[in-house]
Amino acid sequence: MTTAIGDGMNTFKKPMTAHFIGTEGRGSQENFRARRRAFRTLHETGCFVIPNPWDIGSARYLQQLGFPALATTSAGFAFSQGLPDSEAALTCERNLAYIAGIAGAVDVPVNADFASGYGESPQDVADNVTRCIASGVAGLSIEDSTGDPSSPLYELPLAVERVRAAREAIDQSGADVLLTARAECFLVGHHDALGESVRRLQAFAEAGADVLFAPGPHDPTAIKALVDAVRPKPINVLVVRDSGLSVADIAALGVRRISVGGALALAAWTGFTRAAQKLKSEGSFAGFASLVSYADINGFFVTDYRTRQSDGR
Repeated sequence: MTTAIGDGMNTFKKPMTAHFIGTEGRGSQENFRARRRAFRTLHETGCFVIPNPWDIGSARYLQQLGFPALATTSAGFAFSQGLPDSEAALTCERNLAYIAGIAGAVDVPVNADFASGYGESPQDVADNVTRCIASGVAGLSIEDSTGDPSSPLYELPLAVERVRAAREAIDQSGADVLLTARAECFLVGHHDALGESVRRLQAFAEAGADVLFAPGPHDPTAIKALVDAVRPKPINVLVVRDSGLSVADIAALGVRRISVGGALALAAWTGFTRAAQKLKSEGSFAGFASLVSYADINGFFVTDYRTRQSDGR
């Protein structure tokens, strides 16, 4: 079923397309600068949730709900493209196109999940960070994971140099983009994940990271230890399951930013896979019970599309 938008020959006359910063004129560059200022301000006090859309539709909906900023998700996007969540499968070019698409589709600041920078050497990281900045993001994150199971983390001196290279690339660009440095110790199963995360995050802070992030812990004691270790710089906490903690609980620990990674995409996949499996194995449509209505979702996009057309998008 389709719904026509517009009248006669004007229906769908102005589809929205995403552009890299610098291709839409002075106004868009000023808009991205304003978003970057707003994003920095969000990290100064309090705590905010930055959800992760996997495509433009989910991004537009999250913006409509009133979230003050969004972040991309390599996992959510990769799955939507039939790919595993790895830098080998989700190439730098493909991820940059996705990041630019999200940044160009919304009016709020966007933080890029930029994996490990798509390069081992500090120079490669700097070059790719420069390309990511050009997509219009307000922030980006760089991981210290190698993708090699036998040696999953970069040695600390090299990891620090990679963060420092990202910092220098941002400074040279003149763009006020927030740099988040990630310590992947919990995710790779380090034997002293908390202690090594503290050591790495403190070093990354010294190297110029604006925000620190060690995804994995859900225990309040571990989260508080990370917050205290890098104070006064802000900490991002990843929540991908119902740990029993609320946003207010996490905020009370001193956390500034809460992201959800691929969890919203997995929530969508959960409904889809369970309904599809039930349809195939049981011949049952029970998986379609309690669906959000077509009218509700299509109605949102009708209104949203008209708004974008009136804005000249």
